[in-house]
Amino acid sequence: MSHTERQSLYGEVTARIIAELEEGRLPWVQPWDASKCPCIMPANAVSGRTYSGINVLILWAAGVGGGFGAQRWLTYKQAAAAGGNVRRGEKGTVVCYADRFTPKDEAAKAQGEDREARKVAFLKRFTVFNLDQCEGLPEGLLGEPALPDPVMAIAEADRIIAATRADFRIGGGEAFYSPGQDYVQVPPQAAFPDPVNWYRTALHELGHWVGGKGRLERDKSGRFGSMAYAKEELAALSGQSAPLATLQ
Repeated sequence: MSHTERQSLYGEVTARIIAELEEGRLPWVQPWDASKCPCIMPANAVSGRTYSGINVLILWAAGVGGGFGAQRWLTYKQAAAAGGNVRRGEKGTVVCYADRFTPKDEAAKAQGEDREARKVAFLKRFTVFNLDQCEGLPEGLLGEPALPDPVMAIAEADRIIAATRADFRIGGGEAFYSPGQDYVQVPPQAAFPDPVNWYRTALHELGHWVGGKGRLERDKSGRFGSMAYAKEELAALSGQSAPLATLQ
């Protein structure tokens, strides 16, 4: 890549970050917005290798901006080789790869001069597409990578959560209790700027779970903004230790 092309790529990346800042978003902070894009490290869908450096910021921003439901990416050729294709009209995201190599002529010359060969830096650009922009891919590529390990562990709180024996699910971009299917779901800890808020949210939703069928059986029929809804929220907010009621 020539000096001009390299400067152009740097300029493009800088412009993207500035645009994110002007929109009031910090591209290096993962907000609790996993409904648009899961809070996990971007990875290549074929090799499984995670992206690094500036590419992480680029792909996080592209994931949120595109409303994608995965953080797995691949090139046009990789999609075709896997048996699928990129949907017509989809726009890819440019990422870069930097490294150094030793030209053969330089290696031979250095050997003859009894010195260490000089390495040449290079920068390449690749266009990648999110899995949501593709079709016809095999099922093996569609599964989301494992969620990151918890950022914080509070043993007593973990014990309480486990002891409820609730159907407790981690993932997605929303925190809620589903009365119809009787399960609690919260985003992964990585989605919270302050990890302790993950526990507060988890215990709050378990407070709703305590009021479900076969337990306290509170009225959960109220719609958002209704008196019944407000009462249920107050019941769950009255003490985030509400799950302790199931341990007595």
